[in-house]
Amino acid sequence: MPQVEFTIPGESAAVTASGSGIGLQIAKSLAKSGVNIVINDIDEAVLADATSEFEDASGRVVPVAGDASDPEDMERLVDTAVREFGGLDVLVNNVGIAGPTKPAEEITYEEFLQTLEVNLGGHFNAIRAAIPYLRESDAGRIVSLSSMSGKRPLKDRIPYTTAKMGVIGLVRTLAVELADEDITVNAICPGSVDGPRLERVIEGQAQSQERPYEDVEQEFKDVSPMREFVQPTDVADAVLYLCSERASHVTGQDLNVSAGVCMY
Repeated sequence: MPQVEFTIPGESAAVTASGSGIGLQIAKSLAKSGVNIVINDIDEAVLADATSEFEDASGRVVPVAGDASDPEDMERLVDTAVREFGGLDVLVNNVGIAGPTKPAEEITYEEFLQTLEVNLGGHFNAIRAAIPYLRESDAGRIVSLSSMSGKRPLKDRIPYTTAKMGVIGLVRTLAVELADEDITVNAICPGSVDGPRLERVIEGQAQSQERPYEDVEQEFKDVSPMREFVQPTDVADAVLYLCSERASHVTGQDLNVSAGVCMY
């Protein structure tokens, strides 16, 4: 079978919220390709466990615990990559929380802001810290994880969907600002990604709507023409493409990886 290889022009990366789930798969795929990576998670124990996943990786992996919603923690994350690897070429913003699952009138202002602080502010903090070093790269790459829910309604999830729509706006504006710096900026909009995080979301929906878990799970699957959940490796593959030399003129885009749920 014919094979096509992607070359990652950069040698170092930082991936936020990469201690588990999608972020861990993204980091593993980059490290397997030979990219040196700083991985991050707010939970030090989770981060410690994650380091064992990189034993066969070609790239070096350095863990840095920290909260993406804290600007100083993100500066420390970026500074570590620069100190350990001599620079920073790729930033992947994966951080995100589910936020509350309940009708708008039951959501407190504090819950609303907390979701935006992590899901949007966390991306901004890492980007702001990384830009000066990405400018020094031969081909800087920023990839932020949005969601198909940033393009289409999701009942009882106003803070989450608002933040994810904001990520798309952030990416498009940055793509314009950094276009003449040889830095591409793109978003990925995953659909329902199989794993523990999705299970918690479905459970929250089921409780909020007083419905059986199985019914809500099937409803999540049925909105896809493929009637399947997206796998973490599907998202990681999209990140590899956007970080590769083949995507050198792809910027300001929000790429759907949603098993056909979202087509715009």
